[in-house]
Amino acid sequence: TESAAPSQSNNEKLRFSPVVTRLAAQHGVDLTTLAGTGLGGRVTKKDVLTAVEEGITAGSATMPSPRVPQAAPGDDQVIEPTPIRRMIADHMVKSMTEIPHAWSAIEVDVTGMVEWRAANRQRFEQEHGVRLTYLPITLRSVAAALKTNPRINSSWVDGKIVLKRAINVGVAVAADEGLIVPVVHDAAGASLLELAQQLDGLIERARSASMTLDDVRGGTFTLNNTGALGSVWGGAIINHPQAAILTTEAIVKRPVVISHNDTDTVVVRSMMNICLSFDHRIIDGAEASAFLQAVRAGLEAVDLNSEFE
Repeated sequence: TESAAPSQSNNEKLRFSPVVTRLAAQHGVDLTTLAGTGLGGRVTKKDVLTAVEEGITAGSATMPSPRVPQAAPGDDQVIEPTPIRRMIADHMVKSMTEIPHAWSAIEVDVTGMVEWRAANRQRFEQEHGVRLTYLPITLRSVAAALKTNPRINSSWVDGKIVLKRAINVGVAVAADEGLIVPVVHDAAGASLLELAQQLDGLIERARSASMTLDDVRGGTFTLNNTGALGSVWGGAIINHPQAAILTTEAIVKRPVVISHNDTDTVVVRSMMNICLSFDHRIIDGAEASAFLQAVRAGLEAVDLNSEFE
């Protein structure tokens, strides 16, 4: 008898888009049983919907013949995901599958914050031995806004809304092994210096792969600073099982209309977009807007005369 040549399983070879994967999971469709009609035999959204209409689900008695995967071109590279990458992938799919995401965004005039940091950065770093970035200033406003908007700091658990008493803000960090979210505990009770010190240590440990369990557990909300990477707008995936995640974007100078005494003037200001991704089971649009307005108020209140504890 002939021995079968070693090969990967269908599940390992097949690749499906996030939309198709999500739709199939919602309707219990086994994607490996579908004959794709898309480019190169890919399974499309229409293929899944057709299967749903025909009653072809994972438990159906009648199944179409599995499609034969197309061989990958010889110059393609197949990468085996690391355990961390697999964990991230599973977590993202779980979040997008279980949480009904909604988004709301506003722009913030951070001219005063930019000027304050420029005026105090050197002294702050010399006196305290820690870098002064925009992140601790932003985190300070976020923590204060969470305190006055408790639904944003919550989770959906077993059909109930659980309001978190602690305000522990995770900060997304791009490390070599993937996305890591170390947590600043009791962020609402920390001074600007304490926030800067905690963030500096957490980010350093995240990037040097020396995190501890305490560094990553207990998060109740997440701050995603994609602006550090040059992004100007983005809607993040919520860090399950949290209720929301805030994305802060790059600070850019642009012309803005300022109204004063019924007179409009065009001036150049430092502007930053912020976007809240939220669980629509827990948070309505009005509540999301109220939180964003609170964050904006805190950031726009910073000017050259500001004094932080």
